[in-house]
Amino acid sequence: MRLASFQITNFRSINDSGSIDTPQITAILGRNDSGKSNLLRALHSLNPAGGLAELSPIKDFPRHRRLEECQGDTPVVATRWALEDSERAELAQMLPRAANVRHVTAGRGYGTARWSGLEGLGDLSLDVSDIKGKVRKIVPAVKAAAEKLADDARATLEQAADAFDAAMILSPDYIRWSAGAVAALQSLRKAMAATDAELSDKQEQMLVELEDVARAIANDTPALARAKEWVLQKLPRFIYVDEYPALPGRQNIAEHLARKGWGQDAPGQRNFEKLCKVAGLDPQQLQDLLEKNDQATRNQLANRAGSVVTAEIRRLWKDRELKVRFNLDGPYMDTLVSDPNRAYDVEVNLDERSRGFQWFFSFYVTFFADTKGAGDAVLLLDEPGLHLHARSQADLLAHFEQDFGNQIIYTTHSPFMVPVHRPDAVRTASMSEAAGTTVSNRAEGDARTLYPLQAALALSRMAGEAAKPQPKESTARAGVPSREVSEPAASLPR
Repeated sequence: MRLASFQITNFRSINDSGSIDTPQITAILGRNDSGKSNLLRALHSLNPAGGLAELSPIKDFPRHRRLEECQGDTPVVATRWALEDSERAELAQMLPRAANVRHVTAGRGYGTARWSGLEGLGDLSLDVSDIKGKVRKIVPAVKAAAEKLADDARATLEQAADAFDAAMILSPDYIRWSAGAVAALQSLRKAMAATDAELSDKQEQMLVELEDVARAIANDTPALARAKEWVLQKLPRFIYVDEYPALPGRQNIAEHLARKGWGQDAPGQRNFEKLCKVAGLDPQQLQDLLEKNDQATRNQLANRAGSVVTAEIRRLWKDRELKVRFNLDGPYMDTLVSDPNRAYDVEVNLDERSRGFQWFFSFYVTFFADTKGAGDAVLLLDEPGLHLHARSQADLLAHFEQDFGNQIIYTTHSPFMVPVHRPDAVRTASMSEAAGTTVSNRAEGDARTLYPLQAALALSRMAGEAAKPQPKESTARAGVPSREVSEPAASLPR
């Protein structure tokens, strides 16, 4: 399933955001305090990785409105999802009349109940003339068979035929009709079996077809309920991050395992677990090897982990080629980073690297750990890359597009995080006292809102012009040979 669009209502600064289209990468631009973060927080609540929870009317319902207006079913999130071909086939098998459904919907309110729907679901329909025609042929055939029977058996079969004839009269309520039709068909079958009455092959086939139609209609209600529940079960998880905590460069493995055993789920604990997951290290195994005094195996595991992480960092971090090494010193593990291509290959602890690199390293560890095995998760990022250099922000944007199969929705006010080569991916959030936070799919708004986009377009044009080859004449002054222009500045008159 791919998120096609979403709409937020009745949440904090948002009365009604309007429908927001979401391609693979969606950048939401807007000035500070325009409600960009509220959009992500509300969307995240539909299917958070940590499980569904009630929203707080006191905290989340728009402050300018009375609390009595907020009920458990007050809508907050409405989403529209595009189905893959395999999902369409699975849905059609569950509910045959959903064969033409290409999009499904899902939403939630302030309570924990969620709802779903099937867009383009065909109505229940029956071929009335076909059913009447089959009944007109079956009833006389049954009664003709009854004429050959003794009085008691004849009366039983004729009564069943009359009840079947009456039950097959169609009513506007197809579900109720189907329940009566299924019961009448079963009674007719029992009466025929009890009296050894038989129909011709053609008449038997018509009776089977009527049974199939009646059962299909009778099963539609539970099948529809299962299909709607299937939609909710298929929803990808939302991973929302508004903080990117730094990873300490030194960790005490023994202390980490002890705290984990005590059930202490501190941020530092979780981040170290993520680092080990990405590096392919098992803290318990490292501690066991330490107790066995098997330092050689510990070092081999640490070296392998450093090579794995170094390969990924070099692929993603374009500022310079760095090397990551994990050093095991008793119960401690240090994350060390060096510049192997520099004249002085100085190795320093991760804590001593630039804030930008620490942010990127934390981002890499967090997201590759959280999304491993969850390629369909939707990533919601609030102002990613704030501490990165402009060029590194552009690299981060490329990283989003090239290295993630996940859909990503992020907020930013940096020109270097605007995908100018994909204008269909840019959305703008605006705030007004009357309307609250609204979002445009056409990138429109006031000067402050549009500034990151305008700056990004200007930078893109400048980069394009700089890349164009310049004619040789342009490097020479009028009437002066080009060789004179290349003379050193020291030869010019003072």
